[in-house]
Amino acid sequence: MRRIGSKQLHLLLLLFWVFLLACFFANVEIQIEGAHGWAASLPTWRIDKHQLLDVFWGGRPMTGYHAWIFSFMFLVFHLPQVLHNSFSLRVEARCLGCLMLFWITEDFLWFVMNPVFGIARFSPAFVPWHKQWIFGMPRDYLVFTLIGGALLWWSFRDVGV
Repeated sequence: MRRIGSKQLHLLLLLFWVFLLACFFANVEIQIEGAHGWAASLPTWRIDKHQLLDVFWGGRPMTGYHAWIFSFMFLVFHLPQVLHNSFSLRVEARCLGCLMLFWITEDFLWFVMNPVFGIARFSPAFVPWHKQWIFGMPRDYLVFTLIGGALLWWSFRDVGV
């Protein structure tokens, strides 16, 4: 397989691609959900309260829509490993890091591009499904940006001989 450019160029291209995917998917979700974020008006099952949702889901409800869409995107981000019939911890870290950055970017773009919200309404007062905020953003944004960034950094770092 032919490589194009340096690791830095590869990382920039990868981040641009994740941003592009997030932009397109945010628009899809805006068309599906409209003004009613977190599948509030979709005809899907919903679990509103559970201890595990507080731990793993930021206190947000689990919906059938989100169970399927999160699983689907997990599979999409792992498609290159299946296409190339290969697996490594570095590539897995890269897939998971990109997936985390995708969801954070997609979620933020949903607010920015949604004509009902916009950046002015990106706050706990207007976004009840994000229950934990820090530094003016949902806590998940900070946590998963740091974890996703660390996974990407590790996946691109040089290995000593």
